Amino acid sequence: FLGSEESPLASMMGGRDKENSPQRFSRYQVNVIVDNSQTSGAPVVYEDQPAYNNLIGRAEHISQMGTLFTDFTLIKPGILHRANGGYLMLDARKVLLQPYAWEGLKHALRAQEIRLESLAQSISLISTVSLEPEPIPLDVKVVLMGDRELYYLLHQYDPDFAELFKVAADFEDEMVRDDASNQSYAQLIGTLARKEALRHFDKEAVALVIEHGARLAGDAGKLSTHMQSVSDLLREASYWAGEAQREVVSRADVQHSLEAQLYRNGRIRERLQEAILEETILIDTQGAVVGQINGLAVYMLGSYSFGRPSRITARVRLGKGEVIDIERQVEMGGPIHCKGVLILVSFLGARYAAERPLSLTASLVFEQSYSGVDGDSASSAELYALLSALSGAPIRQSLAVTGSVNQYGQVQAIGGVNEKIEGFYDLCHASNLTGSQGVLIPAANVKHLMLRQDVVDAVSNGRFHIYPIHHIDEGIELLTGIPAGELDETGSYPAESINGRVVFHLDKLAEKQRAFASPPAETSQQKQEESKKS
Repeated sequence: FLGSEESPLASMMGGRDKENSPQRFSRYQVNVIVDNSQTSGAPVVYEDQPAYNNLIGRAEHISQMGTLFTDFTLIKPGILHRANGGYLMLDARKVLLQPYAWEGLKHALRAQEIRLESLAQSISLISTVSLEPEPIPLDVKVVLMGDRELYYLLHQYDPDFAELFKVAADFEDEMVRDDASNQSYAQLIGTLARKEALRHFDKEAVALVIEHGARLAGDAGKLSTHMQSVSDLLREASYWAGEAQREVVSRADVQHSLEAQLYRNGRIRERLQEAILEETILIDTQGAVVGQINGLAVYMLGSYSFGRPSRITARVRLGKGEVIDIERQVEMGGPIHCKGVLILVSFLGARYAAERPLSLTASLVFEQSYSGVDGDSASSAELYALLSALSGAPIRQSLAVTGSVNQYGQVQAIGGVNEKIEGFYDLCHASNLTGSQGVLIPAANVKHLMLRQDVVDAVSNGRFHIYPIHHIDEGIELLTGIPAGELDETGSYPAESINGRVVFHLDKLAEKQRAFASPPAETSQQKQEESKKS
């Protein structure tokens, strides 16, 4: 190859002519963008930054004398090139967060080819002629990983999603707790300890970690498969063991870690409990009151949840047979809460107003509630408060209630049962644990109990009680100490039972309503005489 003389332009610019530079042979070079010569089997690629250019590839530029130049040696591959012929794993959320990455990925999969073009050119921001490499045939299996909610949203709102991603694999968040899974959990703890150079755990510490896994799953018969929470607990427990100068992590170290987590996240819980103890928020844990009951609610703050009691009150008066949900009237009640109130109204009507008018107006409210209320877990407590107001039987304030109710009076399972029980226990313990206090829960939630050790000890010692309830009649008997009462042969309830008192009160209200609807006979005669005189 003969070189040429230096051109006048190059001499004037102080540079060298392109033909005489070492770059004059670049056109004969080979740009290998993907090399799988050392790969055994199909390539498997995971990309943590799935930006548009990282997916499709790009043509880089170099600056010469203020001008940008490019050639085929500056073509850089994308992850689709590296995964071509194999498998590509992507985080669905990260792909959607990158501008135009999702559309670029769908276009490549639909066309089954990789067309390298700049993002500005693809959205027609520039019209400068640049490199246009020929499309490369694409044969790749793409695996998107993400939350269930994201999958359902994409399936619902993106018509291309179901066409391109046909196979769905929904992994369980929990697994059955048995001897085999307990052994697997213990082996996992040992593996994580060795992998991260943590102190080893003794058998009691392993047992407490397994119990915490069941608590995370919210079921005594299940174990959580959310390994990040377990790993964080192991690291912190190993740290506390080191602070105590122990070579092996003990149960006390794991318990210390759990208590430290509660302490770090417990600011709002402590402020609410402080407000109750100072009687800024009114909650009674002793005595008995008509039409007043302690319901239990769960507050969710990120990954931390806790329970606290809420006072629910009911008032009844003569009316047209309606139950006013004050939360709904002021639009503070969610749809599930409103559904629960309507269900208990249906129960009242079916039991007490099948053959007589329901001549009352009742009102229900969560006292000192300044935010939205949703969920039906307080519907049984609201029904107890109504039965108390109708019968005049006072409810023990030393008991709190959770559970939903159906139209037949059966108490149904709810969520967050452990947090609710612990929330009421903490309040009773901070005020005065008398031994008569406790919580009524649905019998279906017994299998979900994974309580803190201090609550378990208090229940074992008889200082706190947990009552599983199947039916509303069981709960009202426990709350008032008066039998609920059953129908006899004549279709009547015993007079001194709760149901008998309710029927008696409703009959009195019906009589008063009839008395107001039809004026006395003497009054009608006086009006007739006055009309004749006039």
